[in-house]
Amino acid sequence: MGNPEELLSHNIIIRVTESLFNKLEKLRKESGVLSIADVCRKILQNQKIKLFTYDATMNPVMEELALIRKELKAIGININQITRHFNADKVETHRGFYALKVADQYKKVDERVEILLKIISKLAEKWLQE
Repeated sequence: MGNPEELLSHNIIIRVTESLFNKLEKLRKESGVLSIADVCRKILQNQKIKLFTYDATMNPVMEELALIRKELKAIGININQITRHFNADKVETHRGFYALKVADQYKKVDERVEILLKIISKLAEKWLQE
């Protein structure tokens, strides 16, 4: 079953003020802990409580990152298809055409990477300020 020392075998019933209860409830919600009792146990055992915050200002950035991810995935698929055609076609002039198409796709990748680097720089600035 487990170590008897680790079993929660004793009940402790306490009363708290509305204000303290609200603080504990807020901690519970922000930490993702299942119950106020779990929050109290963590406090009593001097365990860290990780708080999760939601920053609505990040929504546009996350949407842009998701879009770039989708675009990069599509470009990767295009490159794979062009490469398949390149390898299948033995005519040298046709192969040059496919090589140019791949180069064009890599330019698109470069453009997306530049955008990503700008976004990352802005995020780093915001992160380091706090």
